[in-house]
Amino acid sequence: MRGTNRKISLPRRFIIDLMHASMRVPFISLSRTLDVSPLIEARAQAAQRPGWAAIFVKAFALVAKDEPVLRTLYIKLPWPHFFELPRSVAMVAIARVEEGEDCILPEKVPAADERPLTEIDAQIRRAKDAPLMEIPAFRKIMMATRLPLLLRRLSWLVGLNVGRMYANNFGSFGVTSVAAYGPGELQALSPGPFLVSYGVVRPDHSIDVVIRWDHRVTDGAFMARALTRLEQVLNTEISAELRGIPQPAEAKPAPAAAT
Repeated sequence: MRGTNRKISLPRRFIIDLMHASMRVPFISLSRTLDVSPLIEARAQAAQRPGWAAIFVKAFALVAKDEPVLRTLYIKLPWPHFFELPRSVAMVAIARVEEGEDCILPEKVPAADERPLTEIDAQIRRAKDAPLMEIPAFRKIMMATRLPLLLRRLSWLVGLNVGRMYANNFGSFGVTSVAAYGPGELQALSPGPFLVSYGVVRPDHSIDVVIRWDHRVTDGAFMARALTRLEQVLNTEISAELRGIPQPAEAKPAPAAAT
């Protein structure tokens, strides 16, 4: 059949490179329905309602603050080893339309556990609406994606195998969702070690959450406990922040590894 040759745009070329790197990660996943009734009530009463992406970014970062495993990267070169980060770096999938084409680009949100929800939410919203080249992470991606294929593959190889560069370019965990477009379970890919996706909030105040992780870094039992801890954080620390009520340190639930 006759067809039409079309040039691959820079955002789509980035996704192709991202998938090439992600295929090398031995991901497994765990899904669970979380009861977030206290969070829903607190968010409904908040003067400013942050988006769900900001909520999950901060909640996971708070869990990772007490769990070094969730801040650990697997590095293959020059020999296989783990690289533990002092703090989390989130990569949030931002859906945009560039020159009439839908695309996804990751916005870097560092140290979310130390920042207010309103600030995180404002950064994510700006990444969705501001001109592409005004977002530092997007500008860096476009510059790298303009390189010829062999140089791009080399830059990705180096970036994924030098601990500090890995964290700066790909983060320690990602957050993505298609909940804004309706229900459905998203099984996404990423070169990073942890990826969180969430669904639509149901009338009974429950929400489906999927965590995919690099099996080289940790196992299912730990991640099941981490999901339990994530639910606790959503309903305590995050809810307390939305209500404007500081939570005493002694009231925090036990870390995942100790449950």
